[in-house]
Amino acid sequence: MARHGKKYLAGREKIDRNKCYTLEEALALLKGAAFAKFDESVDIAVRLGVDPKHADQNIRVPCALPAGTGRKVRVAVFAKGEKAKEAESAGADVVGAEDLVSKVNDESWTDFDVAIATPDMMGQVGKLGKVLGPRKLMPSPKAGTVTFDVARAVAEAKAGKIELRTQKEGIVHAPVGRKSFELGQLRANVMAVMDVLMKAKPSTAKGTYLKSVTLSTTMGPGVKIALGSVGQAEAQ
Repeated sequence: MARHGKKYLAGREKIDRNKCYTLEEALALLKGAAFAKFDESVDIAVRLGVDPKHADQNIRVPCALPAGTGRKVRVAVFAKGEKAKEAESAGADVVGAEDLVSKVNDESWTDFDVAIATPDMMGQVGKLGKVLGPRKLMPSPKAGTVTFDVARAVAEAKAGKIELRTQKEGIVHAPVGRKSFELGQLRANVMAVMDVLMKAKPSTAKGTYLKSVTLSTTMGPGVKIALGSVGQAEAQ
């Protein structure tokens, strides 16, 4: 059993783990219970009534966070010619074609947070699955990261566009800001995530779709959210 420090335990005492709080209450509790000296990430975990083993229930969608993620996002773009120049002008951190593919493949180099590729590069980028796949960095049309509009994709990634995707047990994990964010900023980001996930409900999903929502900070305990406070009273 994991052992927690005094500060963690003190923060946990402020939270009733059997209670579902309104979003506003939960955010206030999280900020009050956060104890780390660094600017902790605030994360959301949404449990959905889907089975990721079925391709038609495996959710993978982009989500623009109104207040951003609160951290610098390093963007790598696989493109050539004019599209490479567009990516550079848009602020991409790394831009390349065959040379970048070789670097990732030969060195297992993944010093970036988001990968974007033009469709004509996917024949080569697709071969990097063993390196990019486990790190959830493989460009995808569904996520909007396989596109010829590289300037827009780079700008969105830098501004706080994230990818929501189901993991084991149908759970979606995502960052929604930092401890230093104002409550209104965190609330806007949480609601953006919830709106995207509800619109992404697979037609084949049966029964209750939205099962639970929990917020937590990097070092702190989780806080359960009342579904009605995120606009999902029925959650069916």
